[in-house]
Amino acid sequence: MALPTNPWQTLWQQLPAPLQNRYYLTLVIFFFIMIFLDRHSVWTQFRLYRAQQRLEADKAFYQEKIKEASEEAEDFELTKEKFAREHYYMKRRDEDVYIIQEPK
Repeated sequence: MALPTNPWQTLWQQLPAPLQNRYYLTLVIFFFIMIFLDRHSVWTQFRLYRAQQRLEADKAFYQEKIKEASEEAEDFELTKEKFAREHYYMKRRDEDVYIIQEPK
């Protein structure tokens, strides 16, 4: 039993028949690099897509909060006298303020 002169030759002979063709082997290596090792790999694209979805959900949430806050600010502008009278017991000189609390 003679040792092969080229150590790669034994590895090459252990590969399945389609991979012994250098073009198929090149394609397999290329796809492996593009899918797993590349800077823009499939895994990276998936993580970026999930981050984008999370950010879009956050954007919708905060836009809803901004809308609620602006409505609250509008309401406050219309009823700030009522708010001041109820919460800070402010009154005019010639009047008395009575707070009636409704049972919960």
